[in-house]
Amino acid sequence: GLSLFSKYHPLSQTSKMGKKSRVKTQKSGTGATAAVSPKEMMNLISELLQKCSSTAPSPGKEWEEYVQIRALVEKIRKKQKGLSVSFEGTREDFFSELMAWAAECGASCDGFEISNFADEGYGLKAAKDIKAEELFLWIPRKMLMTVESAKNSVLGPLYSQDRILQAMGNVTLALHLLCERANPSSPWLPYIKTLPADYDTPLYFEEEEVRHLLATQAIQDVLSQYKNTARQYAYFYKVIHTHPNASKLPLKDAFTFDDYRWAVSSVMTRQNQIPTADGSRVTLALIPLWDMCNHTNGLITTGYNLEDDRCECVALKDYKEGEQIYIFYGTRSNAEFVIHNGFFFEGNAHDRVKIKLGVSKSERLYAMKAEVLARAGIPASSVFALHCSEPPITAQLLAFLRVFCMTEEELRDYLVGDHAINKIFTLGNTEFPVSWENEIKLWTFLETRAALLLKTYKTTAEEDRSMLEKPDLSLHSRTAIKLRLAEKEILERAVSSGRAKRLHFQKQLDEGAPLPLYEESDIALLENADAKLPIILRKLEEEDECVQEEMNLAQIKPDAACLDSSITPVLNGQCKDLNGTQEDPPGCDVVVKESKVEKHDPSTKRTEGEPKDGGK
Repeated sequence: GLSLFSKYHPLSQTSKMGKKSRVKTQKSGTGATAAVSPKEMMNLISELLQKCSSTAPSPGKEWEEYVQIRALVEKIRKKQKGLSVSFEGTREDFFSELMAWAAECGASCDGFEISNFADEGYGLKAAKDIKAEELFLWIPRKMLMTVESAKNSVLGPLYSQDRILQAMGNVTLALHLLCERANPSSPWLPYIKTLPADYDTPLYFEEEEVRHLLATQAIQDVLSQYKNTARQYAYFYKVIHTHPNASKLPLKDAFTFDDYRWAVSSVMTRQNQIPTADGSRVTLALIPLWDMCNHTNGLITTGYNLEDDRCECVALKDYKEGEQIYIFYGTRSNAEFVIHNGFFFEGNAHDRVKIKLGVSKSERLYAMKAEVLARAGIPASSVFALHCSEPPITAQLLAFLRVFCMTEEELRDYLVGDHAINKIFTLGNTEFPVSWENEIKLWTFLETRAALLLKTYKTTAEEDRSMLEKPDLSLHSRTAIKLRLAEKEILERAVSSGRAKRLHFQKQLDEGAPLPLYEESDIALLENADAKLPIILRKLEEEDECVQEEMNLAQIKPDAACLDSSITPVLNGQCKDLNGTQEDPPGCDVVVKESKVEKHDPSTKRTEGEPKDGGK
């Protein structure tokens, strides 16, 4: 793999997938000018900015706020009809130009071609047999659109003054993309002309399609993504029309909501993190040609070679001539794929749902539990993940639940008993139960909590499956229902897994089975523990924690569905600010992370992580 060499910084892949049916890409010319005065438009924009900058709505009012923001946006879109810039022709008309430009820039161009794959849209097809781990694709830095290239472009003067652009690379890339699209002599036109004319991110869903996600974990991020994108749009509309440093931007004539939504979705579905030229920092980038690859399960096979200053990709497996070449976008959940990439990935090995758990500060044993958890490097309250795999919990969550369910005697043993220091490291290891009673308690708790979360949905899994049978369902509705069903299936699996484990340990207890006791000699065993359950618990590997931007929105309050007073309320879906910032990926062992650009959007999704939004 690339990560063996220090000169390589593995990249996490980001998503890419536009609409399946190709719509007209942009037409040249400004189009018909709607009869709307600049003053009238500015008033609507100011109203939108105010609406999207207000504090977070009270719990339960998020949907109502979304509907109001949408109505304002639709009013603005209607008045902007015909104003968006476009190119003549379709994407495919420009693929040969893209390949010619790539060759001219010194990128790899033989061994693959761009092809249309029925269900997945465009992708790369092997033009010859390619061996696993063979380097078949490289893209030199001069082809990339990055935050650095944006600073050196017509956007530079505004970037130097604007705090939001400086804080949010994904927003900078979106505006960079729009400025270059409007510049007839832009070096990136061969790339920009091949981008999809529209996308399937939730920013393109109709209200009825989004409604299918009500009461799911994903809904909060979907609503935040829309609000953040609308806020950023209104903010930059005002900046473009009033800031002295924006006077030279080609967007003054036309900067429509549809333009911004397109740009933010282009970035969100494609952005990646790469090292800066001197290797000292990471920056966000759009990587032409490489971003034509579609996703499949596997490992990250793309890295940045600083010595040759280019992005390099090796084959994930052997490909025969004529087969589609895939890359792995990172360990994203399906919610992340839908929100940032615009597709639902069937058979996603990394799918998961969030579960918010914490030791109550008012609990009698709080101090002891918090101390044992702290020694194991685990927070006393956090958003954990339930995975689609078996077991559904990571070492981190197993350790948390064991401590959460400990008796005072057990806690004392792990704090001051024999080998207490070493026993802390067995907390995440399935081989060393604290006691049979503790295992029974923790699996009962998990079973009950997952069952409780299942009750919060408006439909059952059976109802979702029968809805998916309907032939007239729109693509976006189908995606939303699949996502809703996938959440339930993970929770259902956690319930049955919890029940099976509870019964197994009850049997051990009833039969008086001896507890595997931890001994010093077991240290060796700990070191070769099952790879799935790392013993030395890594820092919350599965949380996509949000990087809070200075202008982040207030967090949404959890809904209180408390199972027991010792736990913080269940938040069905952790709130991130979505549109635009980056977060870290779940368990991403990547050196150079990709930006999940907008985890929510701006449209931003980190490739292995996710973004947040800080727009104003």
